[in-house]
Amino acid sequence: MKQFFQFEGRQTTYKQEFLAGITTFLSMAYILVVNPIVLSEAGMDQGAVFTATALSAIIGTLLIGILANYPIGIAPSMGLNSFFTYSVVIGMGIPWETALTGVFVSGVLFVILSVLKIREKIIDVIPDDLKYAIASGIGFFVAFIGLKNAGIVQANPATFVSLGAIKSGPTLLAVFGFIVTVIFLVKNIRGGIFYGMVLTTIVGILVGIIEKPTAIVGGIPSLEPTFGVALLQLDEIFTADLIAVVFTFLFVAFFDTAGTLIAVASQAGIMKNNKIPNAGRALLADASASVAGSVLGTSTTASFIESSAGIAAGGRTGFTSVIISGFFVIALFFSPLLSIVTPEVTAPALIIVGALMASEVYHIKWNRLEIAIPAFVTIIMMPLTFSVATGIGLGFIMYPITMIALKRHKEIHPLIYLLALIFILYFAFVA
Repeated sequence: MKQFFQFEGRQTTYKQEFLAGITTFLSMAYILVVNPIVLSEAGMDQGAVFTATALSAIIGTLLIGILANYPIGIAPSMGLNSFFTYSVVIGMGIPWETALTGVFVSGVLFVILSVLKIREKIIDVIPDDLKYAIASGIGFFVAFIGLKNAGIVQANPATFVSLGAIKSGPTLLAVFGFIVTVIFLVKNIRGGIFYGMVLTTIVGILVGIIEKPTAIVGGIPSLEPTFGVALLQLDEIFTADLIAVVFTFLFVAFFDTAGTLIAVASQAGIMKNNKIPNAGRALLADASASVAGSVLGTSTTASFIESSAGIAAGGRTGFTSVIISGFFVIALFFSPLLSIVTPEVTAPALIIVGALMASEVYHIKWNRLEIAIPAFVTIIMMPLTFSVATGIGLGFIMYPITMIALKRHKEIHPLIYLLALIFILYFAFVA
């Protein structure tokens, strides 16, 4: 097992990988609660979506761990499930059954692009500075999500965002968790993020902020209402609306996953010579999970940026993903316990991980404006638009512009020009 997952080469241990796995699972376990709620608003059966969410996470996470040896969790994407429900089903009036077919078709196209190594080629030709910008931008984005979940920042009609209700119990619990976790980390305690979550949960229960679970074990809901429905609507996929839906699922998920892969590979020290080993296998695992998820009955899956919490806890190999999958299997039977993993518990980990990932800005050549401006646009637009793909897209548009202005257009790979054009069309006609 150690040899298969290259423990020695990546300087890790079973204990380190286990702690990383449970840390990532706890950071992304909210998807088991939130995804069924979001998709139920599209008319889907909540119980069936819960089971489909867990099974798609198990399949995708196992595949990326075993095939690519990456410490990454895969599950239905929070952004794309919202797009599925509020834009496609409610906004466009498309039945959820047909929308699920759109997810299936986009997943199949993902698989084809991955097998042909087109996705891998695109990631490889991204310039170093943009890769660092993507990684650090996701760090700021993750930290922003953590601050939002903690209630430390909140929406404000006058200023867009402002300081939240800092004296409220849940926010104070998150602040406590943040301080405790920081202390663990600066004292170089392995698994400090996980221990911080556990301690925060215990304190939250003791002071009454987190409710005790009403039960320990629950039954596994049936998949019957959603299983295979995506395959029954294939004759309706060639309408103009559905083609646009498929393209959007494909486009956003492509760059969300690419951004996450770049970020976590950089954070884990896996990226070598500006290339990500086994990137093709990782992307194939992600695409296969989307196909499986759509057949089971859930929206598009993606690599979870919360995986960075596990990497910060020491995860370095695919064995971390095996552990994550194992906890998703357990979660199928112990769903009532998930109620104690609240946003206040995971928020401190996300803020800290964001800080760790944001350190990648150090590598960007800030003294060269032709690089600094596209990098800055990439970084700042991720949290401000709440979208990894948007930040990447705007950065890809700006980079060729600044290079062409300096007559250095020959240094840019033709694929970057093509991507810039695609992003321009995307922002003009789809986004």
